[in-house]
Amino acid sequence: MTETATPTIRNSAKAVVLHTGRVLLQRATWEGQDCFFLPGGGQEPGEDLEATVCREVFDETGVTVRVVRLLWVREYIGANHENAATEADTHRVEMIFECVPVGEPGPLGGHDEDEVQTELEWAELGKVPGLNLLPHALRQPIAELAADGPETGYLGDVA
Repeated sequence: MTETATPTIRNSAKAVVLHTGRVLLQRATWEGQDCFFLPGGGQEPGEDLEATVCREVFDETGVTVRVVRLLWVREYIGANHENAATEADTHRVEMIFECVPVGEPGPLGGHDEDEVQTELEWAELGKVPGLNLLPHALRQPIAELAADGPETGYLGDVA
């Protein structure tokens, strides 16, 4: 008899780092595709989410940021998506914050990059919908930050 894995919920904080009409993205090779991710990562016990996002952005990109506001809450429940067979025990809750650099950002490069990360780049907000930014559900809302801004809040269980 096969045992069913018990999912654990992992909190993480992601950053939409904005500077001069651009957003800071991680370029990556993931599951055989060239794609982009927002910088950020897992919350440590005893760490508040603002501290998490600031630490993770600095570790991965070398950019010191401050949080402006919470934009969205996104869940990913693996059992509900394309890779359910291999991700049935995955459940992430991501808080996505708008951030800005503290001072003028210098050269990009963190000391603790994600293993799939290949480089970092500042992408024009208007070009984000055409990028393979994962999750795809974030592409249009991020691009809308260039204008009046998107609606904020709970995005649901989206891939």
